[in-house]
Amino acid sequence: MLFAVICTDRPNALETRKATREQHLAFLAQYKAAIQFAGPQLDVNGAPCGSLVLLDVQDRAAAEGFAAADPYAQVGLFESVVIRPLRTVFRDGALVE
Repeated sequence: MLFAVICTDRPNALETRKATREQHLAFLAQYKAAIQFAGPQLDVNGAPCGSLVLLDVQDRAAAEGFAAADPYAQVGLFESVVIRPLRTVFRDGALVE
């Protein structure tokens, strides 16, 4: 099942994000089979201010476990984390039935 993991950074936390980035990327690599998309959200100046991960896992508990184990979450980078289930309607240039 697809889940969007939508994370918003705490204010003035860019240095924390930078300091933890390598651990975060190594963590994502462990989930490469389940990650459909991952990347930072950007503020109006183009600086990272959050994260978005589209994750294909068995259930919400797995998505919550993923979000909690992220090194960014472990160091308190995020002000909020929202996890929402998704249904694919359009992918790779085509409608999905």
